[in-house]
Amino acid sequence: MRYPYKEIEEKWQKYWEDNKVYKTDLTNTKDKLYSLVMFIYPSGAKLHCGHWYNYGPNDSWARFKKLKGYNVFEPMGYDAFGLPAENYAVKTGIHPYDSTMTNIDDIRVQLKSMGCMYDWDSELKTCEPEYYKWNQWLFLQLYKKGLAYRKNAPVNWCPKDQTVLANEQVLSDGSCERCGTTVIQKNLTQWFFKITDYAEELLSGLEEIQWPETTKKKQRNWIGKSTGADVKFKIVDSDKTMTVFTTRPDTLFGVTYVVIAPENPLVNEIVKEEYKEGVANYIDSVKSLTEIERTSTVKEKTGVPTGAYVINPVNGEKVPVWISDYVLATYGTGCVMAVPGHDERDFEFATKFNLPIKKVILIPGGDANAPLTEAYTDPGIMINSGKYTGTESIHGIIQIITDLEAANAGSKKVNYKLRDWLISRQRYWGTPIPIIHCPKCGEVPVPEDELPVKLPYDVEFKPNGMSPLAGNDEFMNVKCPKCGTDSKRDPDTMDTFVDSSWYYFRYLNPKISDSPFDKDLAGKWTPVNMYVGGAEHATMHLLYARFIHKFFRDLGYVHSKEPFSHLVHQGTITNQGAKMSKSKGNVVSPNQFTSKFGTDVFRLYLMFMGPYEQGGDWSDKGITGTERFVQRCYDLFFKYENLFIESELKDSFDMHELKEEEKSVYKRINQTIKKFDEEIDHFRFNTAIASLMELLNELTRNLESCSKGLQLYALERLNIMIAPIAPHLAEECRSLLGSAETIFEHPVWYEPDPAALVEENVNIAVQVNGKLRSTISIGINLSQEQAKSIVFADEKVAKHLEGKAIVKEIYVKNKIYNIVVK
Repeated sequence: MRYPYKEIEEKWQKYWEDNKVYKTDLTNTKDKLYSLVMFIYPSGAKLHCGHWYNYGPNDSWARFKKLKGYNVFEPMGYDAFGLPAENYAVKTGIHPYDSTMTNIDDIRVQLKSMGCMYDWDSELKTCEPEYYKWNQWLFLQLYKKGLAYRKNAPVNWCPKDQTVLANEQVLSDGSCERCGTTVIQKNLTQWFFKITDYAEELLSGLEEIQWPETTKKKQRNWIGKSTGADVKFKIVDSDKTMTVFTTRPDTLFGVTYVVIAPENPLVNEIVKEEYKEGVANYIDSVKSLTEIERTSTVKEKTGVPTGAYVINPVNGEKVPVWISDYVLATYGTGCVMAVPGHDERDFEFATKFNLPIKKVILIPGGDANAPLTEAYTDPGIMINSGKYTGTESIHGIIQIITDLEAANAGSKKVNYKLRDWLISRQRYWGTPIPIIHCPKCGEVPVPEDELPVKLPYDVEFKPNGMSPLAGNDEFMNVKCPKCGTDSKRDPDTMDTFVDSSWYYFRYLNPKISDSPFDKDLAGKWTPVNMYVGGAEHATMHLLYARFIHKFFRDLGYVHSKEPFSHLVHQGTITNQGAKMSKSKGNVVSPNQFTSKFGTDVFRLYLMFMGPYEQGGDWSDKGITGTERFVQRCYDLFFKYENLFIESELKDSFDMHELKEEEKSVYKRINQTIKKFDEEIDHFRFNTAIASLMELLNELTRNLESCSKGLQLYALERLNIMIAPIAPHLAEECRSLLGSAETIFEHPVWYEPDPAALVEENVNIAVQVNGKLRSTISIGINLSQEQAKSIVFADEKVAKHLEGKAIVKEIYVKNKIYNIVVK
C-alpha cells in the first residue's frame, strides 16, 4: 500500500495540537531541557530549505531527548523588526507591520506543517509593544548604570540602506553585509551600549561553555585582549605628552618614528605650519574609509609627516611624528610607536618612506651586524638597548615596564580591540529609543511607567539619511518629563540585535506584563541547554546575548553567567554556490518537495545529506532514497498490523534460546540502538539514519523467521528510533501495531541489551611479507593455533604461501596475523 503521507501528517498534527502534546510543564524542573533554535526573521520569502535545515534536525534532537525522559521546552518566535520589511515598504508601499504580520501567519502554518514539537503557547513577536517595551526598559537600566551613552563618533554608513552599521555588520571587503554596497565613514551622534566594561568577563566566560572552538576563537579575536604598557613620549616644544600603547616594551630602543590617527585631536595641536596643507589633504583623503579598510594588512600603507617630534623616554632620542590611516583613534590611545625592525607593518611603512630601521632584538644565535631584510617579530635577545642589552626580551618587557613606572614615564596596561556596541539606527522598523531631548534639561529618560514608547503607524519611509520617525510631528513633539518644556523624542530606533539579545528569557512567559521575563522560571530554566543557529552570528548576536545576560545577572534577575551552555552551528545550505536569499533569486522552497513526498521524507533527506555542521549546495537527487526508506518502513509495519494485540512486549531475550536468524535480528536491533543513540545525541544525523537503513535490511531478510514476541520487540524498538527523525510515520506505525498509547504522549526509550552487544567474531587482517592479502572473520580471543588453522585455510592467503618457506608468524590477538615467507 502506498504510504498516504498527506492524510497521516494532517492526522497526527491535529492530534498533537488538539491534545497539547507539546505543551511543556515549566513548573516541572526534573530532567528539564531547554532546546532552542535562533528564531526566524519573517521575510516575504517564507521558509526556505536553509530554515528547514536549521529547524528540522534540531527538532529531531529535541524529540530524541523527550523520548529519553527529559522535560523538553522547545519554543518558537519571530525576530520581526528589521531592515528588509522597511525596504519592502519603500518599494511596494505595503506597511512593514502589515507585511510582517502576513508573513508571520504564513510562516506559522509552514512551521506547524513541519511537525516540530514547538510549544505554541510560548510564541512571541519582537515587533509587538508587549515585547519591545522591555527593550526600552533594558535601555533605561543600562542608561542608569552608565552603560548606555550618546557620543559623536565616526561610524559606518551604508549609502543604499541610509543607516549606520556596527563594525560587525561590515564585511571584510568594506561592504554592507545585507546589500553589498560599499560602506563609508560619517561623523554622527549615536547611542552606544558599553559592552567594553564586560570585555574581560566575556573573554574568561568562553572557558565555561561548550561551544565550537572556531566560534570561541572568533570571539577571543574580536575582543582582542592585549597586555603591554602605556608609554609617555614628551612632545618637543610642548608641555604635553603623547601616550602610546605597546605590547612590546622590549623594543622601545628600536622606535624610529611615532604614528597617530588622522582624527586624533592632537594632530591640530602639534602639526607644524609648513606641513598643515599636506596633513589636511591627507585627512580629507582617508575620511571616507572604514576601519576595516584602514586596518587591512594588504592595503598599501599611506601617511604624511606632521613636522613634530617626540622624545623616546628610554634613550632620550628625538623621533618624528607621522599620521597614517592604519592607526585608529578608537583603539588604544590613537597613537602607536613604530619599530620597523620588529613589526611587519612598520617595516613596510619605513621602507616606503625611507625611515630608519634599527635592530634591537636578536634571534638566538643570530648576527647582530647583519642587516634586516624583513622584520623579526619573535622574542629574542635584546641588543642596542642600553643597560638591557643581553637580556631575554621576555624578561626585558617586565624590567622596562617596572623602570617606566618608577620614572612616571609609563605603566602596565591591558587593552581590548572590542568597541562599544553602536545601537542607533536611522530607520523606522525597530524599537524607538526611550529618550527625550529637552533644550533645558538635555537628555531625559522616558519614565518607566510611560513605556512603551509606541512606534507610530503613519510614517514616510523614503530614506533620506535621517530617521523616518523625525518626520512624524505627533511622535516627535513631547513635553519634557522633568520641566514640561517643549521637547523632541529621539528619532532613532535600536539595532535589532537588542531584540534578540534576551528573547530566550521571554519565551518562558511571553504574556508577563510587569517584568521583562519571569525571574523564577528564568532562574530554573536558563542557561539554554542547547542552542542551534548559524556561525555567522559569532561576533554579533552571540556576543551581544552574552553581554546582556551578564547585565541581567548584575541586576539580580538571574544567577547564571552565560545564556547558552551548548551551541551547535548547522552548515549552510547554498544554491548555485551562494547562500539562499530572496534578493539573490536562489531560494529553494520546501513546499515543492513536501507536497510531493511529505514532510518526514524531506526532513530525513536534509539530515541524510551529510554532516550537519557542513551543509552543502542544494541538490534533490537523493530524495527518492529517503522516500523509499519511509515506504519500506510503512510496508513492514503494515505487514505486522496489530502485533501488540497478538503478542506481549518483552524487555529482553536469552540469546541461547534463539535460532540463528533470531539471534541475528536481536543482535542487530540492540547494536543499532547503541549506535543510533550515540550518533543522534551528537547531531550526527546522517550516520544515525544510515544505521536504521541497515537495520531495516536485516529485518526485511530475517524478521519473518522470528517468533511473534521477537517481531514485536524489534519493530517497537525500530519505531521508537524512527520517532525523532520521522515523527508522523512513527506515530502511525505504532498505531498500526495496535498500541493504545501514542509515542510522544507516553515517551519511552529502550536501552540496548548488553549481552547482545558482545561480539562473538572479529575481523583480523592477514599480511604476507607486510602486504594485506585477506581480511578474515574469526572467533574472538582465539589462540594462535586456533587462528592459524583458519588463516591458512583461506584461499587468498594460501595462494601467496604456495611454494614458499615460512620464516616467521606474528599474531596479535583480535587484530592481525602476519606471515613472513621467502
